[in-house]
Amino acid sequence: MSKVLIVDDDKDISELISLILKKEQIESKIINNPTTALEFITSSDFDYDLILLDIMMPELSGTELCTKIRDSVNIPIIFVSAKSEMVDKIVGYEIGGDDYITKPFDNTELLLKVKSHLRLNKRVNNNQRGKIIHIGDITLDIESYEVQRNHKKVDLSTREFELLKYLMENAGIALSKEQIFEAVWGSEYGDVGTVAVNIKSLRDKLEDNDQYILTIWGYGYKFVKNVILDE
Repeated sequence: MSKVLIVDDDKDISELISLILKKEQIESKIINNPTTALEFITSSDFDYDLILLDIMMPELSGTELCTKIRDSVNIPIIFVSAKSEMVDKIVGYEIGGDDYITKPFDNTELLLKVKSHLRLNKRVNNNQRGKIIHIGDITLDIESYEVQRNHKKVDLSTREFELLKYLMENAGIALSKEQIFEAVWGSEYGDVGTVAVNIKSLRDKLEDNDQYILTIWGYGYKFVKNVILDE
């Protein structure tokens, strides 16, 4: 049974989310204090498959908490927040979040996002084959789930890693936004615009001048097959 940690200072919303998950036989634990959540997540007792994380909390915001735990946990993090501006979503992705859902949320949408990320995380953990992809000065190791640029580790969220892997596996091929969304997100439910948000985050972390991920205007993106590196 999958296990989800719910971190939200709103007890009513936490209980509602827990009930939604329970109906789908997904186990959950609620922590209403972000400081307590930080202690638990960084402890040896932490063994969960996904975190649902509120942003606006006292003492420690969800974005601050995400930043503190991202290096120590490699599971999906979904922000659940009343902040709906695109800039807030971009910040969430850039600091290591895998998805974002706005309050008040649709119960079905929340459940679909959770299930999608749980499936993705399971595939990542079960289907690694020791494959290494190397293009330019970027190296992606599927077995260790690590990415390096110029021999320096690059920290990516689960979704960013899967997006980069898909692009690099299909290097030289122009991929539509719809193709990318279906392949990486595994469901047509959601906003295909999230592809652009995650592409931007990848570029910020990997590139100096967009030399790897090319935009095909009006269509999608292409990861270059051959890169000429500066001496």
